[in-house]
Amino acid sequence: MRKPVMAGNWKMHKTAAETAAFFEKFAPLVAGADHAEIVICPPFVNLPAAVAAGGGIGIGAQDVFWLKEGAYTGEVSAPMLAAIGCRWVIIGHSERRQYFNETDETVLKKTVAALDAGLKPIVCVGERLEEREAGATETVLEAQFNAGIAELTGEQFARLVIAYEPVWAIGTGKTATPEIAQAAHHFLRREIRARFGPEAAGACRILYGGSVKPDNIKGLMAQPDIDGALVGGASLDAATFAAIVHYP
Repeated sequence: MRKPVMAGNWKMHKTAAETAAFFEKFAPLVAGADHAEIVICPPFVNLPAAVAAGGGIGIGAQDVFWLKEGAYTGEVSAPMLAAIGCRWVIIGHSERRQYFNETDETVLKKTVAALDAGLKPIVCVGERLEEREAGATETVLEAQFNAGIAELTGEQFARLVIAYEPVWAIGTGKTATPEIAQAAHHFLRREIRARFGPEAAGACRILYGGSVKPDNIKGLMAQPDIDGALVGGASLDAATFAAIVHYP
């Protein structure tokens, strides 16, 4: 049985004080929610505040650099994140790909670096609107999987989570129907089975990301290959994100 992951990606929102206030309200709302792992990914500068306030909630970063140290102004390494109590990291989010030239090759390097530091990567894949309209969803997912994930060893792969995020559904209010999301998740699990074997395919958790809200999470989670959600805007409000966590 795959334990769901409910992860909140705050993107570029909240100050340290607002982060502490969020956890003060959110933590009691999800106390005892043992049916899922809960993860919050605030901006880098708010990670210490989140770790201090988070209690049993997993704290993750939104990005990481692939080297441990060096002359890389503005970057943050995986050992640095681990040292402050960060346990998760999002890698390859579509906004990183779109605005900051993230590639499948850098996704792979960042994933390896995160794993080496003991972090749990949430590796993102997904197609743009024009790719979906051209019927290229599976082609895009296959390419991203092969270049960004398939080069890992079986032992490395067993320690990551995949997030399918159709780019056309992120921050647009458009949500892939549960059936559309399920088809993509099923395809990804088939790719995992072909590369890493049936046991790995059965164990890997694949999250859905893209305008997830309290009113659509139940339908998404009813799908056999959807194992949680990577939630954007709806994770910024404690009550709203708690409602998503409590989908059952």
